[in-house]
Amino acid sequence: MKNMKIPKPTSPFRLSSRLRSENDPTLAFNLFKNPNPDLKPAAKPFRYSLLSYDLIITKLGYFKMFDELEQVLHQLKNDTRIVPGEIIFCNVMKYYGRAKLHERALKVFDEMPQYRSPRTVKAVNSLLNALLMSQKFDEMKEMFSGMEKYARPNTCTYNILINACCLNGRLDDAWSLFDEMPRKGLKPDKLTFGALINGLCMGLNIKEAFKLKEDMCKIYNVPSSTFIYGVMIKGLCRIGELTLAFRLKDELITKKLKLNSAIYNSLISGLFKAGRQDDAFGVIQEMDSYGIKPDTTTYNIMIDEFGKVKDFESAYRVLKEMPDKGCKPNVITYNMLIGMLCKDGRLSEASDLFEDMPRRGCKPDVVAYRTLFDGLCSGSQSEKAAFILDEMIFKGYVPHSASIHRFVSGLCQGDNMKLLFRVLNSLAKGNAIDEDTWLMVVSRVYQEDGHQVSIASQLLDSLLL
Repeated sequence: MKNMKIPKPTSPFRLSSRLRSENDPTLAFNLFKNPNPDLKPAAKPFRYSLLSYDLIITKLGYFKMFDELEQVLHQLKNDTRIVPGEIIFCNVMKYYGRAKLHERALKVFDEMPQYRSPRTVKAVNSLLNALLMSQKFDEMKEMFSGMEKYARPNTCTYNILINACCLNGRLDDAWSLFDEMPRKGLKPDKLTFGALINGLCMGLNIKEAFKLKEDMCKIYNVPSSTFIYGVMIKGLCRIGELTLAFRLKDELITKKLKLNSAIYNSLISGLFKAGRQDDAFGVIQEMDSYGIKPDTTTYNIMIDEFGKVKDFESAYRVLKEMPDKGCKPNVITYNMLIGMLCKDGRLSEASDLFEDMPRRGCKPDVVAYRTLFDGLCSGSQSEKAAFILDEMIFKGYVPHSASIHRFVSGLCQGDNMKLLFRVLNSLAKGNAIDEDTWLMVVSRVYQEDGHQVSIASQLLDSLLL
């Protein structure tokens, strides 16, 4: 007892260091909540640093742990010693936008003054971009119309709005915004022209897109760039104008602009969609001649296109070749294959590939679980679907509500009440059973003759446990 060492308290600096090096977001969150678990509760609360808040918010946002992120934000709001920078909230809105949680992004923006943080054009642009990623175009328009009370719009503001109009098929509105920029003393940049050119290509206005590309250099003095060529090539490939796309690629080379894998990926995708697989492989060889290596997106395109024509042998071959080429398959790679296998009724192969993902260094995400669950339900493999459901709930995932309703509906039409109870218990644990599903189950139980009241009581008990 005399030689027992008392643990040294974790300092704010040490906490930041540990948060930065901790790769597991759950462990990082637990560490943040309790920096000194081995010590008795101190009289004074732990003094968190702004850096610690920034690190944990970034980590939780990246891994989409939004409930935990909300807890940290609540703590930050009440930690009056800290004056957080605007960038923290810009990042939070970015994470919410990627997850299409626009209401949470709006709430963060509205509450920024409660955190003692100013709202400048950067915060407005972050919110507009979050709304764009959620495709909330009306909310964007409303926000823009009242933004003068926060800040004056800049070129980035207009770029976001022009991009939104183009994606929404409202080219006239995009041009109106473009014409408004000089009146506001703003100059369009390459992102402005990129959005407009992409919108023109999507609307099949090819001649206008090429004219705007020329005007960009001659009238607006914005130089050609790899970005602009990439936008045009991608747009042309999307609509099947491959001859023009390759002409632009050659022009890019002539102007000695830098090629990249994204441009070649657009060309490869376009060729596969046109049924020109041999030409696509020729483009891959050309990439090598310019010292550009195919990336994960390149191989994902090939796997996706092989899967669409049910050439699974070629898709598996590409998957097998990826590590040999120094390119690791990602979760998108596996999700595409699992989805295509399920769609083709090859559920055993889809399940094997799903189970093999961790061994290959890639953890299944919510998309992988939902895809396999839907496939098993469609294939009437209820027992296996129930097993996947249990695993999903344990990991904090839930199927789409429509998938749950279909699955439970199918079980209600059968006579395996034990499996139905098990599924309902899983759904209850994940708080994933809605009123309509519950009423459907109760209605089914009361159709039974004999001991229906006992069954209904058992069912209710299973949901309340």
